[in-house]
Amino acid sequence: MDDIRIPSGTTILVTGGAGFIGSNICHALASHDVRLRVLDNLSTGSLANLDGLHHELEFVEGDLANLDLVKEAMDGVDFVLHQGALPSVPRSIENPLASHSANATGTLNVLLAANAAKAHRVVYASSSSVYGDNPQLPKREDMRPSPISPYAAAKLAGEHYCRAFFCVHGLETVVLRYFNVFGPRQDPQSQYAAAIPKFITALLAGESPTIYGDGEQSRDFTFVDNVVQANLRALVAPDAPGRVFNIACHRAMTLNQVLAVLQDILGVRVMPQHAPARPGDVRHSLADISLARDLLGYEPTITVEEGLRRTAGYLSALGAAGGRSEIGGT
Repeated sequence: MDDIRIPSGTTILVTGGAGFIGSNICHALASHDVRLRVLDNLSTGSLANLDGLHHELEFVEGDLANLDLVKEAMDGVDFVLHQGALPSVPRSIENPLASHSANATGTLNVLLAANAAKAHRVVYASSSSVYGDNPQLPKREDMRPSPISPYAAAKLAGEHYCRAFFCVHGLETVVLRYFNVFGPRQDPQSQYAAAIPKFITALLAGESPTIYGDGEQSRDFTFVDNVVQANLRALVAPDAPGRVFNIACHRAMTLNQVLAVLQDILGVRVMPQHAPARPGDVRHSLADISLARDLLGYEPTITVEEGLRRTAGYLSALGAAGGRSEIGGT
């Protein structure tokens, strides 16, 4: 990421900056000459994720649903990396109103505040879940979205708001559709945790990981450093505004394959237990990332296997230290 040149002295707001992806972005931005501000309600994130950065950033605690607070946090901001969200498809099925408030209304508030503050650009973290159960692979940005969960529907609503503000107000917006992000600072303890951190913690404890369904569902797993790179490039790419980009590795792996790789990395042979498939989950997902390559200069540099090694090492060290990781902004 040494080739990314963010204008010196600019102020960048990272919503959800204390969460999983947001905190990784904040740590990457610390090497740039920018003023960093974080807005987070700490419902799924943690200040511990920002350890070592406190002297370099301004932290604002609050909720995206509070428009007045979002406007205060937006004061003097040049760029916005909007990672704040209430993640998880199952959580959105249990509580669709909370998902809509955080993911749709919260995004609208960010855009309203950014437009009023005359911010230059907003980069919005969307999700591959907006493609729904369309069987066509790979997923291309020009495919018609077909969300099958409240989470996906709310994320798609955020995309439409970004497009509307770009067209009506000229606010530069860039939408990044993340595909199954994993890595350090992702919480393995939450009941809504993603598969990879749960697999790792189970194997480290010598317990059977749980696979929902037969394990042959496939995903385009994406290590968080690749997503961080995409966000920083989206801040400055001249042809990015008004567009949607898939952010992934263009490689599908089944859950069974991921578990086998992790067993090799950790040297643990524990058979998984299977549970019924979950409603709202898609069967297969694979991204076409050619548009991000062409217009953002994006290129995934960390393979899935290397990402799994780094994540396993992180969680192993965390467990040995008696700590825990946090999640947010997915």
